[in-house]
Amino acid sequence: MSLPIDPTSIDPEHYGEHRTVLEMDHEEAIEHAREVFEAEGFGVPAEFSPSDLLNEKVDADRDPYYVLGACNPKIADRVLDVTKKMGGLFPCNVVIWEESPGRQVVYHISIMKIARLLGIAPDDENWQEIVDETGEMVDAAYSNL
Repeated sequence: MSLPIDPTSIDPEHYGEHRTVLEMDHEEAIEHAREVFEAEGFGVPAEFSPSDLLNEKVDADRDPYYVLGACNPKIADRVLDVTKKMGGLFPCNVVIWEESPGRQVVYHISIMKIARLLGIAPDDENWQEIVDETGEMVDAAYSNL
């Protein structure tokens, strides 16, 4: 099956990709990322370790990998007023994986920008305000990681 678009032609800025490396152990990186994102107005209503789950269920032998499901309730409420479909992308995930012992990658993509690219959300001024607001919050969090 071929894709209707060439993913390599999309600039990471268009889907809000963020990535940084932390020189610390995995558990410390999880706590640090949680604290930084919470300080910028995100809650973390959901979190889990896919690596723990897969290692337990299918003996995957995966390196540490963790997902923080970040959410700002006021923005989430506004988003659902615009389109109920956004629930399919909730929450905004911040992923932490161990690249090597003592070296953790913190990764995030903007569900608000992804939704606009996919046509789930409108490409209008109201949605751009949401994209800008969440983008500023994520930028601030990444500057403090």
